[in-house]
Amino acid sequence: MLWSTHTHSGQFCTHAASTLREVILSALSLGLTTICLTEHIPRHPADFYPGEETHPLVVTHGDLFAVFAAYYTEACALREEFADRIQVLVGFEGEWISSSPRTQGVIKELKGKYGFDLWLGSVHHVAGVPIDFTQGEYDRARDMCGGNDEGLAERYFDEQFEMLQGRPPVVAHFDLVRLLAGRKDEDWRGMKGVWDRIVRNLKVVKGYGGVLEVNSAALRKGLEDVYPRKEILEEWRGMGGRLTISDDSHGVEQLCTNYGTALECVKRAGYTTLWCPNISVVSGVRTLGWQEVEIAWVKDALQSSSPAIS
Repeated sequence: MLWSTHTHSGQFCTHAASTLREVILSALSLGLTTICLTEHIPRHPADFYPGEETHPLVVTHGDLFAVFAAYYTEACALREEFADRIQVLVGFEGEWISSSPRTQGVIKELKGKYGFDLWLGSVHHVAGVPIDFTQGEYDRARDMCGGNDEGLAERYFDEQFEMLQGRPPVVAHFDLVRLLAGRKDEDWRGMKGVWDRIVRNLKVVKGYGGVLEVNSAALRKGLEDVYPRKEILEEWRGMGGRLTISDDSHGVEQLCTNYGTALECVKRAGYTTLWCPNISVVSGVRTLGWQEVEIAWVKDALQSSSPAIS
C-alpha cells in the first residue's frame, strides 16, 4: 500500500502547481492506493501572505473563500470519478493563527458547511507572522518572541496547543518551526522549555486519539530528518501513538518525494507500522477509519512504483 495524507494543487493553492486531476492521475501512475486532497483553509485579506492579494487565483475568484468553494466542488466530483481506481479523501489543512479570531472561526465554519473526510491541524504563523514563508518573516516572528529561536519555538508549541483543542484527526508537520531556525537540526531535548511543551502537546493528541503525520517535505527542504524529528517520534512511540505518512506535495513533481528516506527515519525511531486513512460508507454516510500497514509493505510498494521516488 502507498498513500499520501497531505497534498495540494496549484489549481486552488497560491503557492503550488498542477491541477487536482493531474495530482490524482500522477498518484495513480505511482501506484498510490489512497490520496488525501487537503487544500489550505481560506484566509481573510488581513492574514494573506506577502503578495498573495495579487495572485491570479485571488484576482479571478475575488477571495480565497470562493477559491475554496470551487476546490470542494471539484474535489468531490473527482472523488466520485476515480472511485473505482483510487481512494480519494477530500479534506483541508486548517492553519491556526492564534492572533486572528477571523481564522479561528473559519475551521468551525468549514466543518459545518461541507462534508469532509478528514482535516489536518497545522500552525504556520506565530504571533500572527508566517514562520515558513521567508527568512525575513521568520526573523520578524523571532524578534517578537524574545529574539531567539528557543523563545519562538516555545511560542509555536503554545499556539499549537491552542490549535489542538479542536482535535484535528491528523496533526501536520508537528515541528515545522525548525525549518528556518539557526539550529534547525538540533535535538529538541536540549531545550527544556520547548521539550516540556512538545511532550504536553503529544499527550493531548494521544488523549483524543489523533494521528501524527510523518512529513517527508522536511527532507525536500534541506532538513536532516522528517517532521517530526526522531526524538519526538520516539516519545510518541512510547505513548503508543499512531503515525501516517505524507509528502505535503504542492504539485505532481513532489508526490512521494523522499519517501524511502522518510521510512528509514521512522524505522530508526522504532516503528514497524504506519496507519493509512480509510473511508467506510454505510447508508451514504462516510466515516474515517485507519488501517495499520507494515512499513515493509509500504517500502515494497514504493520500490515497485518508481525508483525516482524511493
